[in-house]
Amino acid sequence: MHAAALCAGAAAWLVVAGRGQGRRRAAELFAGGAAESPPEERWESGRRRLQVWLSGRREWLCLPVALVLGVLGESVLPMAAGAVAVPLVRRWLRRRKLREDREHRADGVVDLCGAVVGELRAGREPGQALLVAVRGTGALGVAEPGVSAAARFGGDVPGALGQAACEPGLDGLAGVAACWRVAVDGGAGLAAGLDRLESSLRAERRRREELRAQLAGAWSTVAVLALLPVLGMGLGAALGADPLRVLLHSPAGLVCLVAGGLLEAAGLAWAGRIVRAGEAV
Repeated sequence: MHAAALCAGAAAWLVVAGRGQGRRRAAELFAGGAAESPPEERWESGRRRLQVWLSGRREWLCLPVALVLGVLGESVLPMAAGAVAVPLVRRWLRRRKLREDREHRADGVVDLCGAVVGELRAGREPGQALLVAVRGTGALGVAEPGVSAAARFGGDVPGALGQAACEPGLDGLAGVAACWRVAVDGGAGLAAGLDRLESSLRAERRRREELRAQLAGAWSTVAVLALLPVLGMGLGAALGADPLRVLLHSPAGLVCLVAGGLLEAAGLAWAGRIVRAGEAV
C-alpha cells in the first residue's frame, strides 16, 4: 500500500514534469529552433518556476513529508495527519499573508501623506495633489477609484477617505480625512496637518518594528519548543531505538502520540497567544 502511494506520487510528479517539458519543447519549436540555453540559465529558470509554483501551494508540502513518515513508520496515520494538516497550514498561511498585506497598506498610507505634503508644497491644489499622490504610491488598493474620483471631480474627499479607512490597514486615512475636513472648514494649513500626521504614523511604525525585534527571541523560543519532539525522535533513532514503530504500532505509543500532540498544540497556542498579546500592547 505504501509502495503504491509512493508510486502514485512519483507518477503525478512525472506527469507534471512531462507537461512542463512538452511546453518547453513546443516553445522552442515555435520560436524557430532557438539555441538551447546554458545549463546555468536553465537551472535558474527552473528554480524560479519552482518558487512561483510553491508560492501559493506551500501547504501541500505537508503531503510528501507525511508520505515519507508513513513509509518509514509503515502506517497510514502520518498520511492522514498530513491530509488534516493541509487546510490548517493553508489557513495559517492565509492569516499571515493578510497580516503582511495590512502592514504594507499601513506603510503605504505613510508614504501617501508624505507624497501629498510634497505636492502641496510644490504648489498644487489639494485635490490635484491627492490625485497625483494616490497614483504615484498606489497605497489605497481597492479604495483607490473612489478617492481618485472624489479628488478629480471635486466630490466629498473626506467622506471618500473615511470610507477607505474601513479597509484593513488603511486606518491612517481617517486622520487624513480629519486633516482635510479641518483645512476646508477652518482654513488651516493642510500640508502642516498632514506633515504632523505623517510623523505620528512613522513613529507608530518604528515602535511596531522595535517591538517586533524585541519579540523575535520569544518567537524563536516557541519554534525551538515546537521542534523538541522531532529532535527527541531523531535522537532516539540515532541511539538505535525505533520511535516511529513504537508510536504508531503499539497501544501505549498511540496514547502517548495523541496526548503529546494535544499537549504540543496547546503549548504552541498558549505561547503564541502570549507573544501576540505582547505585540498588541
